[in-house]
Amino acid sequence: MREYGMNWGQGLYRSRNGVILGVCTGIAEYFDFSIFWVRTIAVIFLLLTGLWPIAGVYFIAALMMKPEPVIPFETEDEEEFYDNYVHMRRGAIQRLKRRYETLDHRIQRMENIVTSREFDWEQRLNA
Repeated sequence: MREYGMNWGQGLYRSRNGVILGVCTGIAEYFDFSIFWVRTIAVIFLLLTGLWPIAGVYFIAALMMKPEPVIPFETEDEEEFYDNYVHMRRGAIQRLKRRYETLDHRIQRMENIVTSREFDWEQRLNA
């Protein structure tokens, strides 16, 4: 667990020790509040607003907050590397999408060649 009061230099992260996705714990650690009071406020909002509004806000916060690093940062370079790693997922998805689109295009070209009337199966099989 982190020491309180040390988080202002770092970003707001979801805690890895939280109960449900670590949002309340991350907020409590960032603002140096007691986790008991943050969870109490969350439950009060849940009771006053109903399940869906606060649950929606909670899960949106969980999606937007980066997970807490396993090892605390010692330098700004380490923090920058972690931020790049966390955001790399979007780029990886885009690279995979481009790669599969290229593969699909290549397969379509091969399929067009093999199914064309000019393709000579006898010559290809006997070669």
